[in-house]
Amino acid sequence: MNTAKKIVLAEDNSIFSLLLKFKLEKEGYKLLIAVNGKEAIELIEEHNPDMILTDIMMPFVSGLEVINHVRNKLSSSTPIVVFSSAGQEEMILNAFNLGATDFMNKPFTPNELIMRTKRLFC
Repeated sequence: MNTAKKIVLAEDNSIFSLLLKFKLEKEGYKLLIAVNGKEAIELIEEHNPDMILTDIMMPFVSGLEVINHVRNKLSSSTPIVVFSSAGQEEMILNAFNLGATDFMNKPFTPNELIMRTKRLFC
């Protein structure tokens, strides 16, 4: 039996989260939603997801801290796609230096995210 790939989504915009959840679940993925980086780390540790999607700018713990935790504390190579509306080059480079797999500027379309997700699971 083919089980759905688990994705942790860390996004503090609830409307955007619900849109992504709807689109990704329609494609057969199981989404676990965190509204901040602290919740994301808890979900990651509990569920060992196949992919992590995280905004950079979030309350309590940033997306950069999530990447750092996954790569250094958990020693995980789980694909991490980071997104941000900030678009600051330094922040993007920091994300990649910490171990992000991909970066998307907000706003982006759910279909673009689905294509990138499928590509990472190939």
